[in-house]
Amino acid sequence: MSERQGSGGFEDKLKALEALVERLEDGELSLEEALKLFEQGMRLARECETALGKAEQKVQILLDRFGAPEDFPAGGADEAAGGGEDDETP
Repeated sequence: MSERQGSGGFEDKLKALEALVERLEDGELSLEEALKLFEQGMRLARECETALGKAEQKVQILLDRFGAPEDFPAGGADEAAGGGEDDETP
């Protein structure tokens, strides 16, 4: 498989970045190998940051166009599931 085919989506890049970090944290690599992995990690981090930025822009465009959904509670999932302030907390 070529590098282009294996580039994958955001989740794949994030998993690859996490694996690189784990290998670097092990401390078993030579300096040259560590630098090479660090360079790959920086590239993956930039690609993930770019993908997140694009997703954020799309979300903002959709919110601007259609507005925020009215049927979602302002407090989030806890409020919708009945986990509000009326729970039995001392």
